[in-house]
Amino acid sequence: MTTTYLLSRIAVMALVTYLIRMLPFVLVRGKIENRFVRSFLYYIPYTVLAAMVLPDMLFATSYVWSALVGLVVAAVLALWGKKLITVALCACGSVYVAELILGLFL
Repeated sequence: MTTTYLLSRIAVMALVTYLIRMLPFVLVRGKIENRFVRSFLYYIPYTVLAAMVLPDMLFATSYVWSALVGLVVAAVLALWGKKLITVALCACGSVYVAELILGLFL
């Protein structure tokens, strides 16, 4: 791989990243009034985060069942309004316990 090739690829990636971030500011001048569009844009970050995290979360443990236990514990605690550190620690603890139990039986 030559230096010119590498630098050209980095420049293209930088340009694409800049365009993606800059275009909404240029194309949308005023405040978005449509309730449907505003609602759609509000949920995009959560959807992208879930799409990136969920597949890896399910296959990060030895057993899919322990990952599902952690997912359910995290979802329930998050819906109850618990703090992030509480949710994360309880989910990790539940996965650990589930791995121990599943390791004994499987």
